[in-house]
Parts: sequence; structure tokens; C-alpha cells
Amino acid sequence: MPHVITSPCIGVKDQACTEVCPVECIYDGGDQFYIHPDECIDCGACVPACPVSAIFPEEDVPGDQVPFIEKNRAHFGL
Repeated sequence: MPHVITSPCIGVKDQACTEVCPVECIYDGGDQFYIHPDECIDCGACVPACPVSAIFPEEDVPGDQVPFIEKNRAHFGL
């Protein structure tokens, strides 16, 4: 999974990340946005665009946010 959206997105969903994504792989999941792992091209454009610093490369997800890796996979049934 290239990038993961974590808890700071919950309830915010600013959409700045969706506006800069060149492949439109960020989806509204109700409480937060999710990045489709098979569609993401790992460009990283969404990371600096996020006003709440909620997006991380999977390997850099902070320890307390690791459950969001599985939450993202589960959202897409992976």
C-alpha cells in the first residue's frame, strides 16, 4: 500500500488531497478519505496537500496510527 490516510482526516475531509491526486485514487469513505492501494501511483502529491498531515507512506505511518493501514485495506475489501 503506497500511502495511508490516518485519524486526523476523520471529520475533516478537506479535499485538498483529492484535488491534487493525478489518478483520482482517493475516495470518500464516510468518516474519512481512503487511498485505493491498487490505483495509487505513489507520487506523493497528496502528502503536502493535506492540511491536517494525515497522509503517510505505509512504512512511515506513526505507531499509534498503524491500525489505519488495515482500516484502509478493509475499506477496499483487500
